Amino acid sequence: MARRRGGGNRPVRMKDVAKDLNVSVVTVSKVLRKHPDISPATRKRVLKRIKELDYQPNWIARSLVTRRTYIIGLVVPDLMHSFFAEIAKAIAQKVRPKGYIVVIANSDEDPKSERQEIELLLARRVDGMIVASAQPPGQTGIFKRIRGREMPFVLIDRLFPTLDVSYVGVSDEAIGEMATEHLIERGCQWIAHIRGHQITTGIGRLKGYRSALERHALKVPDRYVVKGGYGDTTGYDTMKKLLRVKPRPDGVVCYNDPVAAGAIKAIVEAGLDIPSDIAVIGAGNVRYSDLLRIPLSTVDQSSGLIGEQSAELLLELIESKRRPCPQKILLSPKLIVRDSSKRDGF
Repeated sequence: MARRRGGGNRPVRMKDVAKDLNVSVVTVSKVLRKHPDISPATRKRVLKRIKELDYQPNWIARSLVTRRTYIIGLVVPDLMHSFFAEIAKAIAQKVRPKGYIVVIANSDEDPKSERQEIELLLARRVDGMIVASAQPPGQTGIFKRIRGREMPFVLIDRLFPTLDVSYVGVSDEAIGEMATEHLIERGCQWIAHIRGHQITTGIGRLKGYRSALERHALKVPDRYVVKGGYGDTTGYDTMKKLLRVKPRPDGVVCYNDPVAAGAIKAIVEAGLDIPSDIAVIGAGNVRYSDLLRIPLSTVDQSSGLIGEQSAELLLELIESKRRPCPQKILLSPKLIVRDSSKRDGF
C-alpha cells in the first residue's frame, strides 16, 4: 500500500517521491514537466510511484520558484456562441500538457465589461492572455495597458491594424467577399447584408460584401444593408424588416451563423422557399449549421485551428527569454455549401 512519509495527513512532497525511487528531485520535476531528456523507463517508474502515492503538485510553491501562475486568461465576447466555445476547447487542450489551466472571462460583447475582465486577470497575474475583443477599432488603450505590464498576449478573431501585436484569425473582408461572391454565382441579383456591430469583424465583412458587389457591377441600395447583431433573435427580427424591402432580396449574407439561423426562421415563417426565393449564407461554420431545418451554407473560419495556433503562439511568448517580434497568422477561409444556397440551375 502506498504510504505517506511522516504519517498523518501531511501531503506527499516531490522529495518523498524522489527518495522512494532513489532519484533526484530534479528528475521528478522534469517528468512532471514532460522534459525530453528523461528516459522512458525512468519516466514510467516516476509516474507509477506518483500515482501510487497520490502526489499532487504544489502549484503555489512552484509559482514562487518559477514566478509563474501557470494560468492563461481567455477573454471572449460570447461563450454561448459555439465558435468561441470551440476555440476555448482547442486552447485548453493545447496548454494542458504544459501544466497550464485556462480561466475564461465573458465580456458579453461589451467593451467596458471586457476592460474590467482584463483588469481582473492582470490583478491575478496570469501568465498571458488570449483576447477576442469587443473594443471599437480605435479603442486600443486596454491593450497598451497589457503591454505596459509586460504581459504576453495574443489577439484572435478581431484584428486591430494599428496595433503591432500577435494575432490569429481570418480576414473578415475575405469572408464577406467569399460569401457574397457565392450568392452572385448562384444567380442572386438583390443581395442584402445583415451586418454586425461597429467592430473589426462587422466592418471587414461589410467591406468584403460591398467589394464583391462592385466587382460585378451590382448596385444595391443602402436599405439592403441592415444592422443586426450577433444572435438568432436579431437575425430573425432584421430579416423580417428586409422582407418588406422592395424589390425583395433574393439573397442575404449574414454576419454569422446564429444570425443566419434567425433569418432562415423568418423566411420560412413568411411562406417563402429557401433557396429558390431567398438564398442564405452565414459565417463561422458552427456545430449546428448542418443540423438546421435547412442546412446552412457558411464560411468556415477554422475555429479549432485558431485556438491551437493562438495557444502555441502565447506559450512561445511566455517561455521566451526575449520578447519575440509579433506574428500575424491569417488562416484561409473555406466556403461550405449546403442546402440554404443550392439553387436549381446553378
